[in-house]
Amino acid sequence: MFELHHLTAQEQWDWLQRGEVSPTELATHYLERIDRLDPRDGTGVGAFVTVTADVALATARARERDPSRTAPLWGLPFADKDLNQRAGVATGFGSRLMAGFVPTESDELTLALDAAGGVSLGKTTTPEFGLPSYTETLVGPPARNPYALHLGAGGSSGGAAVAVAAGLLPFAPGSDGGGSVRIPAAATGLVGLKPSRGLIPSGTGIDKLAGLVVPGPLARTVADAAMMLDALVSSGPPPFTLRAPRWDGGPLLGAAVRGEGRFQVAVCTDSPWDDAYEITVSGDASAALKVAVDGLDAMGHGLEELCLEPDATYAGAFRTIWQAGAAGIPAEGEQLDLLEPLTRWLVGRGRALSARRLAESLGQLAVFERSIIRQFAHVDAVLMPALALTPRPIGWFDPVDGERNFAQQVQYTPFTSFANVTGLPAITLPVHVTDEGLPMGVQLVGRPGGEHVLLALGAQLERRLQWQRRHPPMW
Repeated sequence: MFELHHLTAQEQWDWLQRGEVSPTELATHYLERIDRLDPRDGTGVGAFVTVTADVALATARARERDPSRTAPLWGLPFADKDLNQRAGVATGFGSRLMAGFVPTESDELTLALDAAGGVSLGKTTTPEFGLPSYTETLVGPPARNPYALHLGAGGSSGGAAVAVAAGLLPFAPGSDGGGSVRIPAAATGLVGLKPSRGLIPSGTGIDKLAGLVVPGPLARTVADAAMMLDALVSSGPPPFTLRAPRWDGGPLLGAAVRGEGRFQVAVCTDSPWDDAYEITVSGDASAALKVAVDGLDAMGHGLEELCLEPDATYAGAFRTIWQAGAAGIPAEGEQLDLLEPLTRWLVGRGRALSARRLAESLGQLAVFERSIIRQFAHVDAVLMPALALTPRPIGWFDPVDGERNFAQQVQYTPFTSFANVTGLPAITLPVHVTDEGLPMGVQLVGRPGGEHVLLALGAQLERRLQWQRRHPPMW
């Protein structure tokens, strides 16, 4: 039986424009699914930490009175990641430390999505302060993978991924500081896109430590991801002088819809963690890579192998930045006891760092950035596994031993963080399904400002593999 969530975000927007469905009807449909599949008693999929049904319906009714119905996301439901503040809505950052915090002002990203005409249904689950690559916290249930509920959804945008994969939202914004959009997208069979540093005005990344964190979309199709990205890119002038180069072909959605072009693609299975940790690429990850390679080859793209030049500084430098990023968490004295063990360990390590060590690490990562851009410059995109392992069981990551936990995260997802360090655009694509029925993806990394190439390649693979027709049992 047909239901509204069976439509892509693009199709839903078209229906809204033609008056075949109203924003209120669409919001109501998704709120009812959330109530059924992710109830507030914690027995659901763990996608939402807060549902703002009354506010969402009021916003939807206001959209219906708005004459600017051609806004890029007009009437489409989404949800804010619980790291992003929305005035008047509790924002918990996945932490007991922030219980009861209700901001009086909204973040720029939140305002940008509102200005684009979207309708927020609430807040999606995130791990504590978005630090780990999995979404399990002490403040609520874990984000469960809709394809197998005993497995995790990845992180830190795990709740957003679950909501989209389970049909609780048409698409969702996430944030990506080391793979936090791409990891959960790959784990739950979605398209996840991390844009170039400086591209999105409301989240350039330039104001973040080492320039790592940028927002990006999670969606079921390449065009839906491009649709949300366009809305964020057009949300205002950049607040900094640096901005990623833009292609001159108009909205990025055009590249995703047309899916045109033949490109030179390098295939790489190295990661910058290989010398510091024991990295094993599973058979399922290799199978996904082969599906993508065979598809690109059949469509006439040029393919070559690429091996990363060794870099002995990357692992230590990134660890330093990860720890330093936790140092500013506003917890002192007895408040530290409210943090989860991993976060408390990170805060302690981060606050013990010397300014000299931090400066050295920033310098090492800057050298690494220039090296990677040089190594990738002769091709249009680099194809890699998205994850080294299949989605991890809930409880798999060590909750107490910080060193072991960090090693587990690296072994699960060694291919994502370097795109944040270099500021390059990267997209994960759900090209494969394992024998157990689990999604496995690949990652394409582009040149600075090369989102249009990634979207074109993704659209071509999507047309060939038809992953938009795959859905979890609860669909």
